[in-house]
Amino acid sequence: MAEPSLLSSGEEPEERVIESALRPKHLDDFVGQQRVRRQLSLVLEASRLRGRSADHVLLSGPPGLGKTTLAMIIAAEMNAPLRISSGPAIQHAGDLAAILSSLSEGEVLFLDEIHRMSRPAEEMLYMAMEDFRVDIVVGKGAGATAIPLDLPPFTLVGATTRAGLLPGPLRDRFGFTGHLEFYSVDELELVLRRSAGLLDLRVTSAGFTEVASRSRGTPRIANRLLRRVRDWALVHRIEQIDARAAAAALDMYEVDAKGLDRLDRGVLSALVTKFGGGPVGLSTLAIAVGEEPETVETVAEPYLVREGLMGRTPRGRIATPAAYEHLGLPLPPDAAFAYSATLFGAGSGGASDDDGADDDGARADWG
Repeated sequence: MAEPSLLSSGEEPEERVIESALRPKHLDDFVGQQRVRRQLSLVLEASRLRGRSADHVLLSGPPGLGKTTLAMIIAAEMNAPLRISSGPAIQHAGDLAAILSSLSEGEVLFLDEIHRMSRPAEEMLYMAMEDFRVDIVVGKGAGATAIPLDLPPFTLVGATTRAGLLPGPLRDRFGFTGHLEFYSVDELELVLRRSAGLLDLRVTSAGFTEVASRSRGTPRIANRLLRRVRDWALVHRIEQIDARAAAAALDMYEVDAKGLDRLDRGVLSALVTKFGGGPVGLSTLAIAVGEEPETVETVAEPYLVREGLMGRTPRGRIATPAAYEHLGLPLPPDAAFAYSATLFGAGSGGASDDDGADDDGARADWG
């Protein structure tokens, strides 16, 4: 079984309580995402002036950037109750009908991972969003009867990490769509300063920068790392956390200067040392690090690619020159040629990137 990662989304109940307390409650307190925040503020203010429920809102982007927090803020700004559910929990149209029929007027319904909702429930949601009505089917076969049920006006806030999986008819029914981007180090420092104040921590400016630079552009990870630094400082009886203390704490938790954790470095090291920098198939790479292919593909690979340490080519995964530099290894004489050739698919034989050359057969040139 894989070891839990400090950067993963799994959390203990106490951690979830603390993280909830660190969430901003109003739009003015929300750090970053200037464009989305400005546009959303206008949508909410116009709704309040009209005295109506806000338009349905779709929030997309990678995990940990504030989609759930923004849903809570929308409810608070509209002075409305909030109902929280998720796409995977709604597998039948009846599940959705039960939720919708119990909503009160103006209530905000937050559906996390909305792209994972079942198709029958999705089709029922179309009518609910547009006409505030659902048809409840009673009976089966020729004797089945559709009973229309009127719904009070409500605001649906959908969140997704994979907006491309949402069907067009569902996307079109949202009045406002906001895409959340990764945070800069400066923005994460502002997040950490606010959190440190709530946690009653004394941290220097350099300490904030050190934690922010290792947080992968994600506020959720930044707050989690800050709590681990807090624990380290408490055990070592350090009253003020500076850059040196923050670095020592995060090094102990195996989070390096670029934000790579044990799994990230394991994947990168295997790619460079065991497979000569690639190309190598996803399943082969996963076996080399003792993880499932899905774990490597969804947890480690996105950040490695975004940081320019790994590339995806038609022949498989490859290490970039930056990967050798980060691991402190010399760049092989033929690496630059191999990198440029595989990057543009030379000799790839037309294999698709999604297969990622998943079998060992894709590396026939290795012998």
